[in-house]
Amino acid sequence: MTGRWTGLLTTLARMAWLTWRGLTSRRPVVGDADAVVSLTSYGKRIGWVHLTIESVAAGAERPARLVLWLDDERALRRPPWALRRLVRRGLEIRETPDWGPHKKYFPAVLEEIDRPLVTCDDDVLYPRQWLGMLMRAHESSPDAVVAHRVNRIRVQVGALLPYAAWGRAADLRETPRNFATGVKGILYPLSFQAVLRRAGTGFMADCRHTDDIWLHHLALRAQVRVLPVLGLPMSAVAPVRGIRSESALADANVGGGRNDRVIEAVYAPDELRAIIEDDWSVLDGADRLERPGARRG
Repeated sequence: MTGRWTGLLTTLARMAWLTWRGLTSRRPVVGDADAVVSLTSYGKRIGWVHLTIESVAAGAERPARLVLWLDDERALRRPPWALRRLVRRGLEIRETPDWGPHKKYFPAVLEEIDRPLVTCDDDVLYPRQWLGMLMRAHESSPDAVVAHRVNRIRVQVGALLPYAAWGRAADLRETPRNFATGVKGILYPLSFQAVLRRAGTGFMADCRHTDDIWLHHLALRAQVRVLPVLGLPMSAVAPVRGIRSESALADANVGGGRNDRVIEAVYAPDELRAIIEDDWSVLDGADRLERPGARRG
């Protein structure tokens, strides 16, 4: 049997186990980890997001709060049965405006929570060590944004290469070229949450569908370090099978070239220079957010 089929069968078996767990477990989805885990969902994914939430709840460490943000009036009024069971175990389902992918972090940021904020995607199964590894990385670098998957922007002949050509950050070097991506989970410290609140809904101008770019832009502007969490096997985070489609956001952002167009629109000349020269000191001023999301230059 090929590795692909082995991986598929392993994922399907885990989905079945998480479904059974949701039917039988009374264990709280929250625990003692000093973090809030936040995610969002939409459309038919709402019928499957309980599997992602169950995978987080099955972790060796569980967050102090676990919040699902929805803008779907029908789902808010009567959530699927699996989500209602999770609510009885401590899940919070909260209403949010439709801010696209920014829903998974921005409404939580507006609440001014007093803990690190951890975001995850709604179509992924997370392993037992997922949250614990993020928390230990945060303890080592308390002012940094830490993520299980961090790209490293590639530069050639004084210009950024297209997004699809970037590589992965495989070391802990601090560089403005480190770019966190959300699929495997990201932890935002309190200091960066304050930056996000000051920026407000500026993402609606040019970054409506590209939250990772907006978040990197703000981290760069504020000179907040982005660091990878090393050691999680690639196969440890698996997609929920049966809910992805050709129109997935990542397809438009990466394959459709939207990320490159948004980067051109959002990053200021000094931000591009900081990335190209690998040097934060060339920025004109930290946290310059008077006109978030506006074109500059």
